[in-house]
Amino acid sequence: MKLFVTGMHGQLALALAERNRGRFELVASGRPALDLEQPGSAAAAIGAARPDVIINAAAYTSVDRAEDQPRIAARINGDAAGEVARAGAQLEIPVVQISTDYVFDGSRDGPRGEDCATSPLGAYGRTKLAGEEQVRAANPRHVIVRTAWVYSPFRHNFVKSIMAAACVRDVLTVVDDQHGNPTSALDLADGLLTMVERWRTQPELGLGETYHLAGTGSTSWFGFAAAVMTQCARLGLPTADVKPISSADWPTPAKRPRNSRLLSDKFARDFDFWMPRWEPSLAKVVERLADG
Repeated sequence: MKLFVTGMHGQLALALAERNRGRFELVASGRPALDLEQPGSAAAAIGAARPDVIINAAAYTSVDRAEDQPRIAARINGDAAGEVARAGAQLEIPVVQISTDYVFDGSRDGPRGEDCATSPLGAYGRTKLAGEEQVRAANPRHVIVRTAWVYSPFRHNFVKSIMAAACVRDVLTVVDDQHGNPTSALDLADGLLTMVERWRTQPELGLGETYHLAGTGSTSWFGFAAAVMTQCARLGLPTADVKPISSADWPTPAKRPRNSRLLSDKFARDFDFWMPRWEPSLAKVVERLADG
């Protein structure tokens, strides 16, 4: 069974490659062979690979920069996602579209289920929602998977940024009024690979559905940063004091949702996979980063 993954240099693609452990023939593609800014690139790469499943892990993920580059974000997150899905439809194979908690505006209390109304606040969320809509329209054999606050031992992410900042600063200020689910890309990869594995025997399971798949438990960005420092202290790494501030004290070009917590129960019920608690998963990632 061949699995085609876009965004080969991103956190999720790298996590999928690591966690695959030979279960599938995994073909990861990205620039220059697959350039989602270029129309037709996705169809050509997917047609040449002839996979059995596509996971579209590529995205324009710079939330603030998307406010200044909405056309590029719309191209990669929206139009290209539709092209990936259409390429899958031509081969009559499923496409898994990775989406985000930022499709919600954060205005209500409690974790969001898949059926909650979407209302993104910024260009990143709008373009990712457009990608969901294009995928649904292009390929009935799709699964939308929304995740949140992804970190890993790979590439640039919040955990690595906090650890780097603690090496050069004594005090870090982090917003404490935005809440979500820290998600290890390694755990996310395990969930996605479990889903694909189930398709060996139940090839229609979940097709046409939208799922949430994020770390179990939630916190604020301040709580997340403080937990990173706790792990660094445990391992004898540089630490800094973390001070809570409000979003008003840290203005950004893009407005963030105050509450984008996701409820992942539906995925757990359908695929018998429960995402781990975020704290132990964070400890494992910090340990790996400490080992270099």
